[in-house]
Amino acid sequence: MKKEEFTGLLEERAKEAERIVLSYLPKGEGPQAKVYESMAYSLESGGKRLRPLLMLESYRLFSQGQKEEWVHPFMAAMEMIHTYSLIHDDLPEMDNDELRRGRPTNHIVFGEAMALLAGDGLLNLAFETVADALQQHAEDPVYLSRGIKAFGILSKKAGCDGMLGGQVADMLAEAKGEPCGEKELLFIHAHKTSALLQAPLMIGAVMGGASEEQVLCMERIGYNLGLAFQIQDDILDVTGSQEKLGKPIGSDEKNAKSTYVSIHGLEKAGKKVKELSDLAERELLQLPGDTQFMKEIFSYLTERDY
Repeated sequence: MKKEEFTGLLEERAKEAERIVLSYLPKGEGPQAKVYESMAYSLESGGKRLRPLLMLESYRLFSQGQKEEWVHPFMAAMEMIHTYSLIHDDLPEMDNDELRRGRPTNHIVFGEAMALLAGDGLLNLAFETVADALQQHAEDPVYLSRGIKAFGILSKKAGCDGMLGGQVADMLAEAKGEPCGEKELLFIHAHKTSALLQAPLMIGAVMGGASEEQVLCMERIGYNLGLAFQIQDDILDVTGSQEKLGKPIGSDEKNAKSTYVSIHGLEKAGKKVKELSDLAERELLQLPGDTQFMKEIFSYLTERDY
């Protein structure tokens, strides 16, 4: 696929994913309207829409495009969880960032307390969205069986044994006031970053009717893709520009955070990204259907400069 063709298709699919996600965002009225405004500010702020996009593409691999509405609530829930994690990650108690996607972070606009509540609101809304979908399909045993399994994956990958656990390990490592080792760093990356890439790939597969082995294959792909994505992010924190990234660069060094780059240097970090990306692509080729577009997404994510 030519670069221009892929770029156009990616933009089209990202907009499709965004439309689906935002369709599940309530307007919010009454005394709590302010928190809905804060939630919408971050959820509507754009971004790559990578996770819902990957979930839909994963679903399409196994479902042959049938009943795509089955996966829509999970796409929305996935992006809500990702967005809540970013709101909390930007807080002064965490990374203390003032810019996200080229705009002031949520707590800069709405205050720290409201930002905290907006994150909580998005997390709760994610689970409300999936619960509503399960209730709406209560008479469909196939949907219920797949949906309950997908709900379990979403909860675990976002929780203490997933993304949240990675954030805890990251904070504890920073609190020590000394660089962490590679083993500890990989644990943080695998839980904080890989978990929220494993979830959409696995959920898309489950809802699309994939076998258990195919779901496990997606989990392995998400692990390697997540590590590659995070290491590339660390590289860009050194070599990128604020204009392209939409956030300050050099924050890892400023916060004295250990990264794959700080441990191994830029050259070895770049080689590791390629190695992990190749592993993910080899696993992908074992799956049925047309995997070309997803393969192109993997390359885009691990070779990006923004």
